[in-house]
Amino acid sequence: MMGQLAVTYKSASQRARVVTEAWAEDNLFCPNCTSQKLTRLKNNARVNDFACPICNFWYQLKSQQTSIGNYIPDGAYATMMDAIKNGNAPNFYFMHYDLATWRVKKLILVPHFAFPASAIMQRKPLSATARRAGWVGCNISLSHIPVEARIVVVDNTVALPTEEVRAKFQLVKPLAMIDIKERNWTLDVLNAIRTLGKNIFTNEDAYTLVPQLKQQHPHNLHIREKIRQKLQVLRETGLLIHVERGRWRIP
Repeated sequence: MMGQLAVTYKSASQRARVVTEAWAEDNLFCPNCTSQKLTRLKNNARVNDFACPICNFWYQLKSQQTSIGNYIPDGAYATMMDAIKNGNAPNFYFMHYDLATWRVKKLILVPHFAFPASAIMQRKPLSATARRAGWVGCNISLSHIPVEARIVVVDNTVALPTEEVRAKFQLVKPLAMIDIKERNWTLDVLNAIRTLGKNIFTNEDAYTLVPQLKQQHPHNLHIREKIRQKLQVLRETGLLIHVERGRWRIP
């Protein structure tokens, strides 16, 4: 049914765009409120932009034929970095579709408040012979985004219950309340903690992450203090539980 939309298009990229956007218009929903539909934005917006008609949350769909790996190509590096800095990044739906059947194989939601600057990887400028010579794009590194904020919506062609997706969104939504200037640090600490592979960990365990966080924040001379501070912030958001002095548990 969806594939019939692509019949009149010769370009593979055009066929993919038409079909995936039509699927999104029929199936995407807002995890932030009760809206079961998103509205495609057509005026002064890219064709892959959607908005919630109830809460006005803004979403961007990125679809690809290949499996979703760690890196997802995005637009201009400076634009995305400014969006994160100013709190204007969109919520992203990342889609993997099957070209033969036009079925959605994987769909991941990443809320706008879950993108640390460390997740935006600068690409090399386009060569002097390119049409947009000197233009600098970026890739989004999913491994730099906390796993809680990589919310699976469709897995192996099976859509997860809407209530489950919304519950996972609400779990990480308190991150949106953190001041933008401090949110980068909080997200980087949260993501680093998850690499420990422990449900219960100590301050000393967290301090082993200093080299990793130093690479992401090379100008900060007080990494251990920042870690302790952000552990407290994560406790306040409910993403960490303080067991006892110097000990923490992941809910």
